[in-house]
Amino acid sequence: MNLSWQIVRLNLKETFSISYGNYAFREALIIKLSDLGKSGYGECTGIDYYHISLADFDKKLHLIKDKIESQKINHPTDFYKFLLTLELPSFLRSALDCAYWDLFGKLEMKTFSELNLIEIGNIPESSITISVAPIETQLDKIANSSWSKFKVKCNRFDEKEIEKLLQTGKSVALDANGSYTSAQCHWLENFEASNGFTYVEQPMKPGAVNFELLHYDKYPNWMADEDCQENIDLKLLQPHYRSINIKLVKCGGLTPALELIKKARNLNFKIMIGCMTESTIGISAGAALASLVDFADLDGANLIANDIAKGSQIINGTIHLSEKPGLGIEIT
Repeated sequence: MNLSWQIVRLNLKETFSISYGNYAFREALIIKLSDLGKSGYGECTGIDYYHISLADFDKKLHLIKDKIESQKINHPTDFYKFLLTLELPSFLRSALDCAYWDLFGKLEMKTFSELNLIEIGNIPESSITISVAPIETQLDKIANSSWSKFKVKCNRFDEKEIEKLLQTGKSVALDANGSYTSAQCHWLENFEASNGFTYVEQPMKPGAVNFELLHYDKYPNWMADEDCQENIDLKLLQPHYRSINIKLVKCGGLTPALELIKKARNLNFKIMIGCMTESTIGISAGAALASLVDFADLDGANLIANDIAKGSQIINGTIHLSEKPGLGIEIT
């Protein structure tokens, strides 16, 4: 098996604004694993507020390249056990794990769904992200969009703006990215109309000291994002969050995501498969799990101007799964 990689710049169609800052592009690490004339691909992006350095990942890959290339082709769960011995950050491990699933499926001539006996049932529509902006700008984008589900980014709390978003008649979720205070969350918990939002994601900064102030049985459908990291004990979140956002790079890839979904279902969580701002490589990996979840937020490739791959597509929110082997990823 051969390993190669590159760091590419993904330019955004427009400035992406969230509570953590404004972004005109993302850098992405693209992993390629090859064997017997087939290649599998994985991806992770550099995220400053997660302290992810792709330069550090590049150095790490040079150190472990020989170890990875010495691995025989086995089932992806065996490869993942090997990855765990390397003690890699979850973002890098995810890129390698997804690339291996893509390669393994192509070698076996089976899709990810076939390999995991996943029935392609009712696939939820993906939301499209509405960046932080004046409320009138956000409302205009919602009104003029061909998508039907929206995730509105917030960096402040305004009761009148919340009411205006509820009056759109659209399927709208809020993503605070940790920008709300405990008092504001208390207000939402007692504001009956807040159950009109599909979910309210990561209302306060991550950490038990904050999420323990939330109550899962109040009006908002609180959803954990940054509070749902790798190795999280979901039982700790259960009294506070009704839903969780699973991002492959946060949990370490497709292999642990499958296990996390099982655990979340056993605890009656609603589940979203989410993404970073990434190319069709990362989106195709996330889309492979869409049949197993309640919500999808897989608009990442739709936000960039220079997509570098083909695979599963998200068209106006509808998820079109690739029927090609593996994750169906092809570099363009």
